[in-house]
Amino acid sequence: MPLLGALKLNSFSFCNIQVITMIGAIAGDMIGSPYKDSPIKRMGFPFKVAGFTDDTVLTVAVAQAILTGGDYADCLKRFARRHPDAGYGGTFRKWVFSSRSAAYNSWGNGSAMRVSPVGFALDREDAVLAEARRSAEETHNHPEGIKGAQATALAIFLARRGADKRTIRNAIEDRFGYALDRTIAEIRPAYRFDVSCQGSVPESMIAFFESNDYESSVRNAISLGGDADTMACIAGGIAQAYYGRIPPDTLSQVRENLTDDLLPVVDAFNETFACRF
Repeated sequence: MPLLGALKLNSFSFCNIQVITMIGAIAGDMIGSPYKDSPIKRMGFPFKVAGFTDDTVLTVAVAQAILTGGDYADCLKRFARRHPDAGYGGTFRKWVFSSRSAAYNSWGNGSAMRVSPVGFALDREDAVLAEARRSAEETHNHPEGIKGAQATALAIFLARRGADKRTIRNAIEDRFGYALDRTIAEIRPAYRFDVSCQGSVPESMIAFFESNDYESSVRNAISLGGDADTMACIAGGIAQAYYGRIPPDTLSQVRENLTDDLLPVVDAFNETFACRF
């Protein structure tokens, strides 16, 4: 069971602020989705919300597990089965539609793409790291899969708690050994599609570190020409936690594109956790 246990959805009153918890990750997925199979190497592309992918579905599944005290494996399978065509990796798809729930030692970036609710919900660093591990190891129990989830959740936690970029960068480098001293300009020319945590999470974080707002963070991530929706999801979640808002038109478009089973979970999660900023 997740660390928080079952929560009352109205345990925190809604705050009159512009922060919408975890929707920055979902928006990154939707903006990056057109470029997943058609990678680009430039910043000047239409900043538009498109359809969601597995990144959004599984992020919402993690949020639901936190809200209800549900089992991560059960929530991941339940939401993925509702959206069978969201673009899951082959091994994850087999896991979803099988009766078994054993993890399969993945080091893929799926653990990092879905973890943002953990970074928004927990109030202590040790709790964030422990819960990120739990959310990852249902499928991604390889050390790199766990590390990618923990690093992403910790970056979101530190960002929403007001840490500056240098502090966040140093914390991630010191704990996880990621090389975060590179620049987008250095990475972009030779970078290729890479679904591993070790080959995409550091680059997604650098996209955030070089940004000056939510939009530039997502643009940086997509412009690398890699796993665009997932990298924009990771960068977007951290950027929203750091900058505190996403463009209002982007927010409204995201809400319009979420289905009737996903949007209520997003709203319930926001109502529960927005006041923690």
